[in-house]
Amino acid sequence: MLLVMDVGNTNTVIGVYQGEKLLSDWRIRTEKEATIDELGILLRNLFQAQGLTLEPGTDLIISCVVPPMVNTLEGFSQRYLQVRPFWVGPGIKTGMPIHYDNPREVGADRIVNAVAAYEQVHGAVIVVDFGTATTFDVVSRQGEYLGGVIAPGVMISCEALFLKASKLPRVEIFVKPKSIIAKDTISSMNAGIIYGYVGLVDGIVSRIKESLRDGVVRVIATGGLACLIASETKSIDCVDDYLTLKGLKIIYERNRPRREK
Repeated sequence: MLLVMDVGNTNTVIGVYQGEKLLSDWRIRTEKEATIDELGILLRNLFQAQGLTLEPGTDLIISCVVPPMVNTLEGFSQRYLQVRPFWVGPGIKTGMPIHYDNPREVGADRIVNAVAAYEQVHGAVIVVDFGTATTFDVVSRQGEYLGGVIAPGVMISCEALFLKASKLPRVEIFVKPKSIIAKDTISSMNAGIIYGYVGLVDGIVSRIKESLRDGVVRVIATGGLACLIASETKSIDCVDDYLTLKGLKIIYERNRPRREK
């Protein structure tokens, strides 16, 4: 089996593969203070709930943008799986040239998504990831990572609105607004948040395409709020909730022979 983990600032996405088949996947809250054993117990419970066993010898590949979690994840892998994990970062073979002023600055999750997206379309592609930040990653039709855009995430913007506007209540943003012209405060906030991000996505994607001039450019969305926002945009072609997990598996396969030597 292969365990794949994408550790983000807000959520951690986990998947387990048997060959080409994704047996199960989970999205859990990232706990920066978790211990090695707390992480091990959590993973064992998740596996058992799906009729799976967390076995020693299970390979593990991790993309992580939370430095305090690195030692915990390394310790978990060695104690519970008895293997050294693959880390997506400098020195690992991705199969994708990184055209960035300092490639080490690019978040591991962004490269993973770019690899998976290019593997799907084999052409120019933009990945829009609705995570803690909303990121736009651009890949040329030759399969080169060209860079991208980082904007505040949906939840970050919501928190700023709630904290700075004392009379505005917290709202449930996971519901499509009934109308752009709202008749009450909560609906007004909901419409502003959802359609505000729709406009942000369409505007940025449009500018990227104008700058890229690379023929047909596909746009793939992923992340927790991708379905809600993407359904209202004009620019997103499809949503892939498993894009990051697929990218981690692809990168694992590209590095596995080197590890077995």
